[in-house]
Amino acid sequence: MKQSESITEYFAKVTSVANQMRSNGETMPDTKVVEKVLRTLTERFTYVVVSIKESKDVSTMTIDELQSSLVVHEAKFKRLDKTREEEQALHASIGEGRINRGRGGVHFRGLGRGRGRQTFGRTTATCYKCHKPGHLQFECPTWERNAHYVELDDEEELLLMAHVDLELEDKEELLLMAHVQMGGSSREDVWFIDSGCSNHMTGNKKWFISLDENFSHAMKLGNNARMQVMGQESVKLRVQGRTQIVSNVFYVPDLTNNLLSVGQLLEKGLKVVMQKGTCKIFHPMKGLIVHTHMTTNRMFVMLVEQHNNVCLQVTQEDLTGLWHRRFSHLHQKGLQCLEHKKMVEGMPKIKKTNKVCEVCSKRKQHRDEMPKKANWRASEKLQLIHIDLCGPITPTTMSNKRYILTFIDDFSRKTWIYLLAEKGETFEKFRHFKTKVEKETGMSIKCLRSDRGGEYTS
Repeated sequence: MKQSESITEYFAKVTSVANQMRSNGETMPDTKVVEKVLRTLTERFTYVVVSIKESKDVSTMTIDELQSSLVVHEAKFKRLDKTREEEQALHASIGEGRINRGRGGVHFRGLGRGRGRQTFGRTTATCYKCHKPGHLQFECPTWERNAHYVELDDEEELLLMAHVDLELEDKEELLLMAHVQMGGSSREDVWFIDSGCSNHMTGNKKWFISLDENFSHAMKLGNNARMQVMGQESVKLRVQGRTQIVSNVFYVPDLTNNLLSVGQLLEKGLKVVMQKGTCKIFHPMKGLIVHTHMTTNRMFVMLVEQHNNVCLQVTQEDLTGLWHRRFSHLHQKGLQCLEHKKMVEGMPKIKKTNKVCEVCSKRKQHRDEMPKKANWRASEKLQLIHIDLCGPITPTTMSNKRYILTFIDDFSRKTWIYLLAEKGETFEKFRHFKTKVEKETGMSIKCLRSDRGGEYTS
């Protein structure tokens, strides 16, 4: 881990490497990743690592638990650093002075000439928010506590966060991410990645693979407007050349944009990392699946390709052949039995046909058996000699021989083996073999057959 890296950045890097190793077949359990992270943290986290190992069982700790714990400690470090910087700046501004806090404000006692005392209270304090005297920053009346608005252009308005009432008693209303308007027009291939949206939703019915229109809910937007959810199902999106299935997407006909909920992605086990102007979505098994950059209006958008579902029409003439192939080339009587006894739902009436299935005809063809013995065998010694040359072989023998030459007598099955350094020694070895066996048996070699079926008759 680098000194300049945050815990979130380092975990994203480690998770990306671990996912790549898993995709290449490496066994990478969470325990191994946790131990790797604990070993590679900076020296600043030394006492944190020691306390985690002493108080918790590292073998059962998940990656998310470790990251959450380290993020809390990192936040403490940042607060301490900020406090130290403020104290150093304060000491530099007052020199050798001293600050006494008492009733009615802040008292400053100087140590220069004279022992004067100066008091700073709310009447003399200046707000760091509006730069007006009479109150402090947390008491500023202009402090904005409502939903934030982002202006895309002068004529475009986009409400990002919805006002969520935690004490809402009406269970039939869903508080979702709010109203989206972009000049009255929208692009169908754009999906907004938003942490303020409580559920995936779209107003384009073409995105859905299948739609459950029995699902119905009312939702409340950030501008207090209401819309009706008319269905829920999964959509199929093609992102950066890969097809992804997004489940539990709301169909809102009056919605003008497609919204992708960060919270719902996290519930599905995905990891969303937003840093340095980029947004990356990691799948626990597939690794990085989405990588997009922040636009000029500080939004993260995802350009996708719509997956068109095509239904192929089947004519009546192909029904018998189609169901024949679906049931692994079952014969026609078997198909008619399934249809007659209603054993398959949705199966049409199967008509008898004289058309021959090409696959079945090839499968039922018989091939000739391999002969278990030769049609002709030698009736005396040296009547037929089988010769074979094998090589080059590796490694070579101790005497640098690379080829093996064999002679087999067809009558007695006796075998002679010669080792050769070069293939050109074959004829010389045959002459030596011929002279030797003919003297031993008193007979002559009549036929020589090589491994390629060639025969040489003397």
